[in-house]
Amino acid sequence: MDALAGLLDGPRARGAFLLRMVMEPPWAVRIEDRAPICLMSVRRGTVRVTPPGGGGVPVRLGPGGIAVVRGPDPYTVGDTDGTAPHALIGPGGVCTTLHGRPLAEDMALSVRTWGNAADGGTAVLVGTYLMAGEISRRLLDALPPLLTVSADARTGPLLELLDAEIARDEPGQRVVLDRLLDLLLIAVLRAWFARPGGDAPAWYRALGDPVVGTALRLLQDDPAHPWTVASLAARAGVSRAGLARRFTELVGEPPMSYLTAWRLAVAADLLRESDATVEAVARRVGYSTPFAFSSAFKRVRGVSPQEFRGGSPGDGRADARDAPGREPGDARAADGNGPRDTRHLPEPQRSLL
Repeated sequence: MDALAGLLDGPRARGAFLLRMVMEPPWAVRIEDRAPICLMSVRRGTVRVTPPGGGGVPVRLGPGGIAVVRGPDPYTVGDTDGTAPHALIGPGGVCTTLHGRPLAEDMALSVRTWGNAADGGTAVLVGTYLMAGEISRRLLDALPPLLTVSADARTGPLLELLDAEIARDEPGQRVVLDRLLDLLLIAVLRAWFARPGGDAPAWYRALGDPVVGTALRLLQDDPAHPWTVASLAARAGVSRAGLARRFTELVGEPPMSYLTAWRLAVAADLLRESDATVEAVARRVGYSTPFAFSSAFKRVRGVSPQEFRGGSPGDGRADARDAPGREPGDARAADGNGPRDTRHLPEPQRSLL
């Protein structure tokens, strides 16, 4: 598993809401749902997206244009810069007018289709991830608040298939749509990172390095293994000093520091997405005892594993990149040998899914 795949392999899309938004100008919608990622693709007409925070320059998208908006800051989508929002998607996923009147019945057009006119001149496919997966934190932090690309040979066929599937209501349809959204997002991010002059993050570029890329994949694929810099270097075919120097240079942190961050990110997802005990989670990410794991987790996240599991999705989530290379209480780590929630859906979408 590489770091880009980690966006979707931590938790991946599970009951993400997808819909076709159909609008006749003038229209504008204010988005305040605090979702970590929303992907929009214009099928007909034009759309202007005002970046999160309101301080950026609005971006105009025509047919084939794709935008990825990174939450949780609010943003506006509309037909022109001057159109005032007439609808608000706010905290808790409730869609209302700006004065609080519910819009669920008014704007539901058909299965996963929402808007102010069934034959409106603007049609946009919208897919929103509701969860902030811990494994994806490095990627999310590397993205700007708003990025745009044009449909190409990779994304075009996926968009056509998503457009055809989004209004169907068949057995297993949610799973089909989730996987299509996963594939589309990966294709979009690949295109964005690979664009001319693209400023891909250091760890993404490092995956293409024959030495550091090998080490990264070893750490990500088997975080429970008792890795040392020496054992990684042997697998990568270089000296210990050579790997340590090159890894830090390309990734921005030493191998064991990266491993600690990755272990705790994987652990956070296991705590949220499975019923595994703390002891089982500790073993799966390379800690010798639950106490050693709990100590490391609390030091980095600010809460114990049990508190993290029982809290809200945003609780106790310190940035994994700040994790130190040594896990407190774990003797092996000290010497380098260590081991679908619909409550957030806008009302019209909740009724359509």
